[in-house]
Amino acid sequence: MCLVVFAWRVHPRYPLVLAANRDEFLARPAAPAHWWTDAPELLAGRDLEAGGSWMGLSRGGRFAALTNYRDPCRHLAGAPSRGALVRSALEDARDAASCLHDLAAHAKPYAAFNLLVGDGERLGVLESTTGSVHMLRPGVYGLSNHLLDTPWPKLVKARAGLAQQLAGLATGTDAHAAGSEDALVDALLALMRDPTPAADPHLPATGVSLEWERWLSSAFIRAPGYGTRCSSVVLRDHTAHTRFVEWTWDAHGELRSQVEHRFRPG
Repeated sequence: MCLVVFAWRVHPRYPLVLAANRDEFLARPAAPAHWWTDAPELLAGRDLEAGGSWMGLSRGGRFAALTNYRDPCRHLAGAPSRGALVRSALEDARDAASCLHDLAAHAKPYAAFNLLVGDGERLGVLESTTGSVHMLRPGVYGLSNHLLDTPWPKLVKARAGLAQQLAGLATGTDAHAAGSEDALVDALLALMRDPTPAADPHLPATGVSLEWERWLSSAFIRAPGYGTRCSSVVLRDHTAHTRFVEWTWDAHGELRSQVEHRFRPG
């Protein structure tokens, strides 16, 4: 992923609410979210070049998502695919904190990354550039191609939009609440589809050209040969029922496919 905004234990009905965009080279093949045949407990999109994933869930209630850390100076030629870390986290039977601390100890071979892992009870993030593991308190957070909550304009805007949506969300379990959930999914998708670039004075300096900083500064990216490939929303309610919606976009930013999965840990 390249932009993830999420609320952890903020809303009484939804312990986890998350919206994310995966940005990638358009020529890199990938499959939409599905239950993997070689790992039937995993629900995730799949990188068809290296075999890993950028975000996924397990039938047992685990969650993992990864963002790359943007810094050309940290490039590691021949490094293993960071997508393998998502699968490792999803298949790990230990609690989220133990999993993240173990991965921190073995992160050196990989290019820089951030890894978000939840076990249903706790949620934490590993920042490989600092070696830090942060187990998160209830709150609304954002993660892009830098450290947790680095105030890049698109992150700040999307995080504020998520907080605003949750503030107006119904807390009941009746039909109105169900309609509110659908409206929330639509609103989160709209946040992730925002193509507005940041103004030049607010652009981060990550080691790429000014032109690329402009292209990469919007939540929804369209750049030469590169862009937002899919957008995802995850909702997990207080009964552990999980709803995972993913939209895949073509080279022009138009809808190519949509999948939706609903399940409870079992």
